[in-house]
Amino acid sequence: MSSSSSEPPAGNGQWYPSEWPERIRALAAGELTPVTPRRAATVMLLRDSPEGPAVHMLRRRASMAFAGGAYAYPGGSVDPRDARAVDAAGPAAIWWAERLGTDEATARAIVCAAVRETFEESGVLLAGSDPRTVVADTTGEDWEADRAALVARELSFADFLDRRGLVLRDDLLGAWARWITPEFEARRYDTYFFVAALPEGQRTRNASTEADRTVWVRPEDAAAGYDRGELLMMPPTISTLRQLTPYGTAAEALAAAAERDMAPVLARARLADGEIVLSWPGHDEFTKRIDPA
Repeated sequence: MSSSSSEPPAGNGQWYPSEWPERIRALAAGELTPVTPRRAATVMLLRDSPEGPAVHMLRRRASMAFAGGAYAYPGGSVDPRDARAVDAAGPAAIWWAERLGTDEATARAIVCAAVRETFEESGVLLAGSDPRTVVADTTGEDWEADRAALVARELSFADFLDRRGLVLRDDLLGAWARWITPEFEARRYDTYFFVAALPEGQRTRNASTEADRTVWVRPEDAAAGYDRGELLMMPPTISTLRQLTPYGTAAEALAAAAERDMAPVLARARLADGEIVLSWPGHDEFTKRIDPA
């Protein structure tokens, strides 16, 4: 059975593929070689409202092999070309490297991927004509043509920015968390989560072929939907949602990003009393005990 057919367990909407126990047993027996995770980036876009900040989420199509039907944020894999140098308004590459725990070229690629994927999947672009401005409108046939070319990998993000004379506004991003897909998953990602505010004048749209729905929702409301078992989410998604709930504005969340711990979170599986115990260190709510029979 594929991941796309998994259902939320009773009590909440934690994404749990039915094939995981079999793969966990195979890994423990040395019959499964973990695949190398692909680097990825995702952005929690926030906008303020009278009721507090809302976050932009998309629902992955049920037919998707990975996390089908689950709610997530705009994001995706790093393109090797994302490592190309671009004009940027924010910190130097060495600062991003230290913040993200990697080398300068990789850090640059991760940050560019975050901005690129947000544009590809939601139409929102964190870039401007100079280090103090942000594009006010990304609608129109010419913008859509460029977005489609980026999605098709016919155009690199660096060439896109250069051709339009744009500066990457990486100073508008805040690094929030890092999660690595468990070793027993068939598709693995080393994902960096960022937070950003929706630029004034821009608006989101469902530009992703991988999503069948997009919403703006208060983090506490989305978390409540998950707790009732109505919204399916992966552990990193619901964890970061809960972490956003204390903040009264998007600016407060962005300011808090500077103090966030970027140590990676990786699930562990072990045998205890004849059961498989699946846990995410530091995140006890996701712990599961599975009958290996």
